[in-house]
Amino acid sequence: MSTPVVLITGALTGIGRAAAVALAKEGNRVVVSGRNEEAGHALETELRSLGAEAEFIRADVRDDDDVRKLVDQTIERFGRLDAAVNNAGTEGKPGAVTEQTAESYGATFDTNVLGTLLSMKHELRVMQAQGRGSIINISSTYGHEGAAGASVYVGSKHAVEGMTKSAALEVAATGVRVNAVAPGPTETGMLNRFTGTPENKAALLSGVPLGRIGQPEEMAHAIALLASDKASFITGQIVTVDGGKTAG
Repeated sequence: MSTPVVLITGALTGIGRAAAVALAKEGNRVVVSGRNEEAGHALETELRSLGAEAEFIRADVRDDDDVRKLVDQTIERFGRLDAAVNNAGTEGKPGAVTEQTAESYGATFDTNVLGTLLSMKHELRVMQAQGRGSIINISSTYGHEGAAGASVYVGSKHAVEGMTKSAALEVAATGVRVNAVAPGPTETGMLNRFTGTPENKAALLSGVPLGRIGQPEEMAHAIALLASDKASFITGQIVTVDGGKTAG
C-alpha cells in the first residue's frame, strides 16, 4: 500500500493534535504518540472516524528505548515511515535567568532538545534505509529571537533549529528531508500557561502585524505541506508561521 504513514509525537494536544487531524483528513495513515493513554485512544478513535487508519502508541520522548519501540512498532504496524512530526515539547518554567535552576533547565531541555534528538535518531534509522522521508521538528519564533523571561525555552528552541539544519545536511544525499516549523503566538494551552494573564497575552498579540493569535490548524497546514511531496525540494529550512511577527 502506498498511502503515506506519518508519526506525530506530542500529538494529543495543541499543534500536534491539529496536525494529526489535518494529516488524517488528507488521507495519510497516522500514528499518534504521547503519555496520556486515555487521551491517546480517544484521538485514535476520532481519527478513525475520519476514515483514516490510525494508531496510538504511548511513548516518552525523553527515553531512548521508548522512542526506539515507538518507531519499531510503527514499522511493524504499517511497514513504512514516510513523515514524522516531532512536536513533543514544554514551555518549562518561565522566569528570569536568575530564577532558573539545574532542574528547570533539565526538565525543559530533556523534552525539547533530547526528545527531538532521540526522535530524529530513530526516525532517520528507518528513513535512510528506505531512501525517502520527511521530518518536521516543531520550533518557535523564539528559536531565532530572544524573549525576556523565557531564556531556557528560547535556548531549547535555538538548539532544535540547529539540530534541524545539521541533520538535514547529514542526510540530504539519502533522500530524506529535515525541516522545522516555527510557530508564532498560537492558541494553545502552552501559550496560556506561558503568558499567565489575559494582559500578558494581549501584549504578545500586539506584536503580531496580522492582529490576531494563530490557530493550531494554521500551523498544521504548514506541517502537512512539509510532510508531502509538494515540498520535495525543501530541506534544512525553518518555516516561520507567525502572522508577520518576526518580519520587522
